[in-house]
Amino acid sequence: MNYGTDIRPAGMGNYRIGTKRLLIYKLIVLVMELAATLKAFIEEGQDWERKHTSVKGVSIIRLPATKNRAPSLAIDFNPIGDNGLPMKKKGIMIMNGAELAAFRAAFNNEKVDGLIAALEEVLPERKSSGKQAKPDVLQI
Repeated sequence: MNYGTDIRPAGMGNYRIGTKRLLIYKLIVLVMELAATLKAFIEEGQDWERKHTSVKGVSIIRLPATKNRAPSLAIDFNPIGDNGLPMKKKGIMIMNGAELAAFRAAFNNEKVDGLIAALEEVLPERKSSGKQAKPDVLQI
């Protein structure tokens, strides 16, 4: 590879290649700050304490220690309805990438769409409550 050759597309003369490095650096810093925040939460948080994130319907829960494991964290998915409240009493807790991949595969299965359509046809429509909520938010 010839490092002296300008590889920028035509019309991109003012675009600096260093911008990509700066964006990567900023992303690394954000991930490190998030990791530090989560580490502090697992060490100092209360059992079952919930931290809301900047993604609607996604929060972090501190799970208590058991006989076999130290305190840990889980991501809780519980979509927010039009009224600003969670749609379900309990969401889906995910603790690692393998669980997330398994749920994504299940949710993306076309047969689930058919099953939901059949359920909606059989079950009566549910009313939602009119209350609205505004929790603290952890930026991610």
